[in-house]
Amino acid sequence: MPNITVQMYKGRDPAKKKALAVALTNAMVESLGCPIEAVQVIIQDVEKHDWAHAGVMASDPKPGA
Repeated sequence: MPNITVQMYKGRDPAKKKALAVALTNAMVESLGCPIEAVQVIIQDVEKHDWAHAGVMASDPKPGA
C-alpha cells in the first residue's frame, strides 16, 4: 500500500489540502498502476517555530524585512 507523507507549514486551506491529496493520489496511481484505494496521503501541519533550514528557524524574520 503506497503511503505519501507531506510536511508543510500550518495554515493552508482545507480545500487546498484536498486538492493536493487528490493530485498526489492520481500521480501515484498513474505512476505505479496501483488501485486508488491503496493510496494513503498524510498531511502533517508543522508550525514555523518547529521548522528550521540551514540552522535558521522558519519563524525568524527574514533579513532586510
